[in-house]
Amino acid sequence: MSNYLLQMNNVTKVYDNGVVANKGINFSLKEGEIHALVGENGAGKSTLMKMLFGMEKPTEGKILLRGKEMHFSSSKDAIASGIGMVHQHFMLVESFTVAQNIMLGMEPKKGLFVDEKKAIEFTNALSEKYNLKVDATAKVSDISVGMKQKIEILKALARGAKILILDEPTAVLTPQETDLLFEELINLKEQGHTIVFISHKLREVKAISDRITVMRAGKWEGVFDTNTVSEMEISNKIVGRDVVIKYDKKPMKLGPAKMKVKGLHYQGESEVPVLKDINFNVRGGCILGIAGVEGNGQAELIEILTRQKNIEGGSVEINGQNIKDLTVKKLRDTGFGYIPEDRLRQGTAKEGSIKDNYVSNIYDHKKFYKGIFFNHKEAIRLAEKAIADYKVRCFGYSQKIAMLSGGNMQKVVVARECDINPEVLIAEQPTRGVDIGAAQIIHEKLIELRDAGCAVLLMSADLNELMELSDSLLVMYNGEITAYFEDTKDVTEHELGLCMLGINKHDQTRIRGALSE
Repeated sequence: MSNYLLQMNNVTKVYDNGVVANKGINFSLKEGEIHALVGENGAGKSTLMKMLFGMEKPTEGKILLRGKEMHFSSSKDAIASGIGMVHQHFMLVESFTVAQNIMLGMEPKKGLFVDEKKAIEFTNALSEKYNLKVDATAKVSDISVGMKQKIEILKALARGAKILILDEPTAVLTPQETDLLFEELINLKEQGHTIVFISHKLREVKAISDRITVMRAGKWEGVFDTNTVSEMEISNKIVGRDVVIKYDKKPMKLGPAKMKVKGLHYQGESEVPVLKDINFNVRGGCILGIAGVEGNGQAELIEILTRQKNIEGGSVEINGQNIKDLTVKKLRDTGFGYIPEDRLRQGTAKEGSIKDNYVSNIYDHKKFYKGIFFNHKEAIRLAEKAIADYKVRCFGYSQKIAMLSGGNMQKVVVARECDINPEVLIAEQPTRGVDIGAAQIIHEKLIELRDAGCAVLLMSADLNELMELSDSLLVMYNGEITAYFEDTKDVTEHELGLCMLGINKHDQTRIRGALSE
């Protein structure tokens, strides 16, 4: 009898187009452990877990559960076998209550109708059993991100999951919410559940896991007892080389304010203001970070700064130009670059090639034309240089960008926006879902632009990234700037988390004075 609850033996996945996503992978779970799965984007982690959750079928190899070979034809089969998966992007119906989301598809009936009372009672009992406290009657659209995470876990537990796969579960949580989640995961582990913890945050991997499996380029690189390896050793295994986790930035050489935001208000279709009197400047040679729990106005701020939403009150200037009536093209002509949060929806044309996506913001530049004809050779030269500089894993410049892993797609987006040498750059979640090797490349480029005099506005849910890269840092809560740290060396993650939760607030007069300089 095997000592393992689950084994994936010599698993290989080859897609119809010939792409080998996994090659001879061995992965095992012990009952009642938290097992971290780490690797670069494109390393094959997602494909491996999709096979375990019945979303993909292995080309070769076996999946054994309690020694019995399993053949999952769908996620329904995996769920019936006690495997649950919580995806990075929550799959909740925002207009439903907590209880309605947890009971979706398995609602208790009272005659022809759903028995709402029983659904609430079931949710409360489940919440109590696993110490995952939720308000069963609250509407999902009104609750915090941390609470939504709990609902997703309870959904899986309600369907009998004994093995839980968590994909980047702390991506948008504050340190306090992460600490609470870890307490809840340890409680689940003590009740006999087994957890797969997929993350790029190696500090958290070290804090929560018992064992770590490392993957690189679709292959298995080894499994390690967590207490026997350091963060640096894990990083080197993931990337295959030494990785810099901390950066020695040069002292700032501040230039004039290149972005000025004054008295910005926004309400849109909301019943209450989403942004309330936002004021700040971003000077050349500085990275200004924005921290905040999702849903506190940061997204709307970025949408206004990038002309996706109209300015309702106040003003925004980029390099001395009021952007209120500028088209996106005219905004870019001011020397403006933008790395969007959603690389699929906003950052790329999925059906286009790497080359076409890379030159999409400069395609009308005169260097690409010989008379009326587009200079494809120059576009190819630049795309190939970007592929080499940013270490994009691909088959060549003509490959469809949709065929790249998320991290490699992000490298193309970053290359496109940074290689124009912008005067002002907004970087919105620039490394979300990106592995440590790709993140290092992106971080170094942002620092390089800052040193060249670019004004960089950085918004990120990764507090380590914010504190490592930002020279100064502001916090948004409930549509306002409620805290400002002139030097990020003076702030801890715990203190920043308290500000993000609205527990600690700084003096408004001091904030306004400091941010208008």
